[in-house]
Amino acid sequence: VRTLREKLRYLAKEGQPEEWAATLCAEWMQANPKAASILYIDGHVRVYHGEQTQLPRHYVSREKLCLRATVDYWVNAMDGQPFLYVNKAVDPGLLQVLEGEIVPRLEKEVPGQPLTPQLEADPLLPRFTLIFDREGYSPDFMKRMKEKRIACITYHKHPGEDWATSEFSTQVLCTVAGNLQEVKLAERGTLLPNRIWVREVRRLTENGHQTAILSTDYHTDLRGIAAEISDRWCQEN
Repeated sequence: VRTLREKLRYLAKEGQPEEWAATLCAEWMQANPKAASILYIDGHVRVYHGEQTQLPRHYVSREKLCLRATVDYWVNAMDGQPFLYVNKAVDPGLLQVLEGEIVPRLEKEVPGQPLTPQLEADPLLPRFTLIFDREGYSPDFMKRMKEKRIACITYHKHPGEDWATSEFSTQVLCTVAGNLQEVKLAERGTLLPNRIWVREVRRLTENGHQTAILSTDYHTDLRGIAAEISDRWCQEN
């Protein structure tokens, strides 16, 4: 570890690893702007085992205990490349970190965003897309992001009744790794409580469960939306 730290200090120009890491991430994103236009956001609890400070306790699901820890919010591209992360000793929650810290930075740094004439010509064209789990479900947040021309894809926290199985049709998804997968999908338009109109895509599993996905991306077809949120596991891995 000591040798690694010495190398990092040397590579990071006199002890500025955050700046060095940001430069590397910018180079990765510039090399593949398409992958950088769809970003996964997720929080991970990092347990603290030291004794130098008394950190607040966070619930650690894998151990089913409240332990002293910090929370890292990671932002990754579709292929799993890291873009940035935000560390929080006191965790205000995914939505506050997203809107207060992550989105302002992404607006400045995500490469290949549409130019103003393109956005004016197509009112439904997003600058880029954010994908996150149910913790970030918020109709008001989705509405605010839509006003910024940022698309959101997440799971529906209150999907309601199941749809008729006759609505579902077999579709072939192509994952980010290039794998083909047959699934059953259906789509409807849904009006959320705050009067924002979104797309709702449902995936029917073999045991009859319906996974409800909400999206303010009005360009990508239902296969693309289902594949993009499914590929979120590349970030987990």
